[in-house]
Amino acid sequence: MAAAALARHPAMSRPTLALCIPAYNATGFLGRLLASARAQTMPFDEIWVYDDASTDGTAAFAENLGARVIRGEKNAGCSHGKNAVAARCSSTWLHFHDADDALEPNFVAAARPWMERADAPDVVFFNYRTLEDGTERPLGTREFDGAALRADALAYCLAEQINPFCGLYRREPFLAAGGWDEDFKVLQSEDQAGHLRLALAGLSFDADPTYTVINYIRAGSMTTGNLAGAQRSTYHVLAKGAAAAPPRYHEIIARRLWVTAGFSGAYQDWENADRAAALALRLAPAMPVPGGPLLKLAGHRWPGLALRLREKLIRLFRPAARAGIVYHTAPKIRPGT
Repeated sequence: MAAAALARHPAMSRPTLALCIPAYNATGFLGRLLASARAQTMPFDEIWVYDDASTDGTAAFAENLGARVIRGEKNAGCSHGKNAVAARCSSTWLHFHDADDALEPNFVAAARPWMERADAPDVVFFNYRTLEDGTERPLGTREFDGAALRADALAYCLAEQINPFCGLYRREPFLAAGGWDEDFKVLQSEDQAGHLRLALAGLSFDADPTYTVINYIRAGSMTTGNLAGAQRSTYHVLAKGAAAAPPRYHEIIARRLWVTAGFSGAYQDWENADRAAALALRLAPAMPVPGGPLLKLAGHRWPGLALRLREKLIRLFRPAARAGIVYHTAPKIRPGT
């Protein structure tokens, strides 16, 4: 075997996989996830839960269901919990999963061929289904572009929202890159911030077309409970990307910023809309403003005015588009039928 391959697999033993679950007051749905973990056609080697100072008995609940538990003394956020479990477990590979989602029975079986490859990438994304919590109504599916990830992982991670519940991570490179970003400014977009950090550190990425994960959308989650806050977090992620990524990525970041500005306007958060548009114009002043005719015409000279007029026109002529605004799950999600 080549020296490079030996360096990537120093132990040359059977690769192992840990399920890492950050949880806060999760007794109402953690049982579903742990049941799906036990139902795998091939087992996880370790199952860990980080109890983020819950007040509902999450730790005891998880222990009773067979998980190893780390108890946090104060609420520190899901990124801190994921990093704590990643540092504590002994497996060579990691899978992070939100406590209110679930796994298809084939996750470990689909992950193992990647783990056993001598040339395995550091990060692998799997496709997932999105369902409405409580009703199981299909809301859509998410697919990833392996070729694009192999070609330029940083561009992909800047352009896309990617959730960690669909990923497989080689533990050592993940830890060496610093793990998930624990900055509270990116808390509601910590998945985007984390993948950006890994891509900037030079980790290799790929994707598997197998559907292995179920993402549940529920009212009152960290994101659905504060839609405007999620866009503020996204702004901070993109601002970090703008500070760290080479200039050739600025147009990609600017496009995401204009999307963020539009959603912040929909949530009437004009402070975030204005700063997202301003940063987009600083990064890519010559790029045509994405969006409808109003933004294209006036976005460069009067971005704040253009965004506000656009929102007023939408509410006037397409009120259904703003009636009961729901969580924007991902730019590439395919709606369910």
